[in-house]
Amino acid sequence: MASFAVILPAAGKSSRFRDPFFKKPFAPLEGRAVWVHTAERFVHRPDVVQTILVISPEDREEFSEKFGAHAALLGVELVDGGNERADSVLRAIEKVRPEADYIAVHDAARPCVTERAIDEVFAAAVKVGAAILAAPVTATLKRSTSDQRIDATVSREMLFEAQTPQVFRRALLEQAYARRDPQLPSTDDAQLVERLGHPIKLVSGASTNLKITTQDDLRLAAAILKSAGKSPSSVAPHPFAGDSLWR
Repeated sequence: MASFAVILPAAGKSSRFRDPFFKKPFAPLEGRAVWVHTAERFVHRPDVVQTILVISPEDREEFSEKFGAHAALLGVELVDGGNERADSVLRAIEKVRPEADYIAVHDAARPCVTERAIDEVFAAAVKVGAAILAAPVTATLKRSTSDQRIDATVSREMLFEAQTPQVFRRALLEQAYARRDPQLPSTDDAQLVERLGHPIKLVSGASTNLKITTQDDLRLAAAILKSAGKSPSSVAPHPFAGDSLWR
């Protein structure tokens, strides 16, 4: 059986989440923090040998106080993030155990990914060496001018919205990060692997595998978890409403 290490980036500033108390990975969702829902999708899998949560260094002390016991119970390891997302992922890659054959990177703020989706993207990565979940674009796309007028309608044919997990053979992802040019921006890990010229398999993802970015997304995630029967029947109140950590 192939073995996987899972990296959960959660070191962002959550500026678009606009919650006065919580960063989005730590916000309460159906009785548990968002990151806990996400981690639980992976930690009990027999093919996952390591789960790493990447948090901002400024959050480390209070995270350990509030969630340290829960992280230990789940077997989740903590790594301090860097200035950019790629820096954070690289720091986690450096902590991956030798027994991991593949590395999966999954947004800590995507708590609704299904077991079937994980199975499929893991299997595709084993077959091809690199695979990501992605959903076909269904909306009508407009390209804008600089003054916010429609420049053109863009064909959505063959266009996909990238999701996570993004899963790679370990040596391949390590090589992609070793060759990363800090002057060339990258918005996901697949883009770094693309630059190596290695094929990446697109595995069909669902719209329910949403990334929580706004308060509306949090409410939608709660509804998805309820419909899937993966949440408690009641919602816990904000237990740490006065803590600066979650701002």
